Amino acid sequence: MQKTTLQLYGTLGCHLCEQAKAMVIAGLPADGYVLQELDISESAELMSLYALRIPVLYRPDLQLELDWPFDEALLQAFMSAEA
Repeated sequence: MQKTTLQLYGTLGCHLCEQAKAMVIAGLPADGYVLQELDISESAELMSLYALRIPVLYRPDLQLELDWPFDEALLQAFMSAEA
C-alpha cells in the first residue's frame, strides 16, 4: 500500500505551526501517511505563497490545501478526501 504524503508548511519558531503539527501527528492513523515538514523560509517561492497563511497542510496527491485554523473534524475530512 502506498503511503499518502502530507506536507506541513511553516517556519521555525511559529507556535501555530507547532500546534498544527501536534494536531496532525495525533490525528494520523498508524499506517498510510507520511508527514513532511517544509520550512518556507528556505524558498522565496514558498515565502511568497505561504508567508501570511502558515501553517498550511498540503496533500500533493490531490493538490488540496488546508489552512489554519483547523480542528480535528476538518483534519479528518482532509485526510480522508479522495480524488
